[in-house]
Amino acid sequence: MERKNKTLTLWNVLSFWIFAFFALFVLYPLVLVLYKSIMDPASGSITLEYFTRFFTKRFYWETMVHSMEVTVVSTLFAAMLGLPMAYLMRSIKIRGSSFLNILIVISYLSPPFIGAYAWIQLLGRSGVVTNFFNELLHTTFDGVYGFAGIVLVFTLQSFPLIYIFVSGALKNFDNSLNEAAESLGCSRFDRMRRILVPLVLPTLLASSMLVFMRVFADFGTPMLIGEGFKTMPVLVYTSFMGEVGGDDGFAAAICVIMIVLTVMMFFAQRYLANRNTYTMTALKPIIQEKATGLRNFLAHGIVYLVTGLAVLPQAVVIYTSFLASNGGQVFTGGYALQSYEATLFAKDNTVIWNTYYLGIVAIAIVLVLGVLIAYLSVRKKNVINNILDTLTMFPFIVPGSVLGISFLFAFNSPPIVLSGTALIMIIAFAIRRMPYTVRSSVTALGQISPSIEEAAISLGASDFTTFRKITLPMMMPGVLAGAIMSWVTIISELSSSIILYTTANQTLTVSIYTEVIRGNYGNASAYATILTLTSIISLLIFFKLTGRRDISI
Repeated sequence: MERKNKTLTLWNVLSFWIFAFFALFVLYPLVLVLYKSIMDPASGSITLEYFTRFFTKRFYWETMVHSMEVTVVSTLFAAMLGLPMAYLMRSIKIRGSSFLNILIVISYLSPPFIGAYAWIQLLGRSGVVTNFFNELLHTTFDGVYGFAGIVLVFTLQSFPLIYIFVSGALKNFDNSLNEAAESLGCSRFDRMRRILVPLVLPTLLASSMLVFMRVFADFGTPMLIGEGFKTMPVLVYTSFMGEVGGDDGFAAAICVIMIVLTVMMFFAQRYLANRNTYTMTALKPIIQEKATGLRNFLAHGIVYLVTGLAVLPQAVVIYTSFLASNGGQVFTGGYALQSYEATLFAKDNTVIWNTYYLGIVAIAIVLVLGVLIAYLSVRKKNVINNILDTLTMFPFIVPGSVLGISFLFAFNSPPIVLSGTALIMIIAFAIRRMPYTVRSSVTALGQISPSIEEAAISLGASDFTTFRKITLPMMMPGVLAGAIMSWVTIISELSSSIILYTTANQTLTVSIYTEVIRGNYGNASAYATILTLTSIISLLIFFKLTGRRDISI
């Protein structure tokens, strides 16, 4: 009897229920996607017809090639910007560096499709910059559409993530290695290539993987400026939502292909990272030095230029939200608040309330489950908890559109009917963005010595009391770092929202997207400004609560 009580602990019960939650909302929907992709609805027999159709028709398989092209090139360019930016900001005294760091983080907080919309305002066929240069140079530039436009948007919107990660890794870089190499005659470039880059390579690979996943899964950007350049998220959306009667089986097959591609890339990144893992201790951290002459001019010029381009979409969106227009479609000159009147006050508009309500409930679930999963996987290791830790990463690997479709497959008919409700969106948001909080919580917990908890238990505190009063408060800075990323990505989620939403639970991102599609750019700008300001205020609250000026995950 005593042995049974020892085995059935509170933590074991929590493990079981959390595992059941993820089995129901992750494994079950994904298994249904696989089932529908190989099942003939007419005969009920197994078939590979959907996959055959995809790989034998150029229109379909070409979208896979397009997705890989855009994703790989955007990830490479983001790394080529993020790594030098992090190094320059860490090694050279840049005027206004604290403010610039905040601007870089802010530029990452808005969804990519808002950047696409802003660049249409600047470099579209009737964009301000396009018209200026066409008139000045007598050219016929046709706008920032297709492959080049998509890569531009993704690169400028994604490099801040690599900057955040690499900048955090450089905190642990021991500068004595640099000094030793310099004394042996290595140039500055050789020291960066042979010492710094190999040491931060695991972090660079991890952050590049996050960029890869985000770019590959993004639906809004290629939908807005891709035009004839279609990607897989656009194809799966049009296959599932756009065809008369729906083509569930073919959409499911595309989902399976997307999952296979992302899982392959995920394990490739893990393999490369494990082969290039280093432990760094900053006995002598990098100290920012004051550069002079040409080096100082170039460093400031590069940092200011890249940061300016990164935040330009947010600035354009905010500016255009105050322009007068003829009902939201054509800007007529002058300034007015009519875009805000049309979106906030002229009708019964609940999209802002929906965004905050769905986001707050989802982040509450993320915080509770994320912290518990991190604690179980680090302090209560067993087979179930190890599987649970892996399961939490699956929704991050799986593109949002795939997750949305899988949820409709699973919860659109008895025994569990959730489609059309706010709950299905809350659960989708929570499990899709939980990995940020789980991973940051795991990192924070890894820095807390188990001996502290053991001491509390030896003094008579229960296991759960020790967790609640000692471990959890010590984890909070790391937990909040992941939570702010989870929150901001939840309120800016589009890929799954566009599939799961109804009129009753429409969010800001869906409203922005639909207004852009309709050509109501003034209304879209007003909604986007509200979303941007929400992200900025959230970031400032995070800085206030933690006393930090950056985000390290």
